[in-house]
Amino acid sequence: MNTEKVIFGFFVLLALTLNFGFVLGDIDNPAHHHPFELFAALVVSLIATVLKLGDRTQIGAFLLASSLVADLQLIAAAIVWGLGVHVWDSGASPELIASVVSLAAGALLANIASVIVLIIESFTLRR
Repeated sequence: MNTEKVIFGFFVLLALTLNFGFVLGDIDNPAHHHPFELFAALVVSLIATVLKLGDRTQIGAFLLASSLVADLQLIAAAIVWGLGVHVWDSGASPELIASVVSLAAGALLANIASVIVLIIESFTLRR
């Protein structure tokens, strides 16, 4: 078993599951979306992106691109949340939380695409 591939797969799947956990719940209910879960999803997504940097294949390019999209969406969600709570003083209003969760849902789609491609690549290497 290749330890490097296990670590890579672990972080890709962890990024997906943390992102899913953040998005899950009523889109506008602040009690269903914790800022530390968004932070954890962002940090793990950035780690997964760094792990994807060394692959020079076409599939590796797609995996990196999908990871960069997820990172961008999660960073935007964190910025919107931070601005809304600390700069605009709107607090965790339903409108703000809906915007943050919508951005994180975009990252979730990018992570799902990344995992699907990773699974397909794993099955094609077996044969």
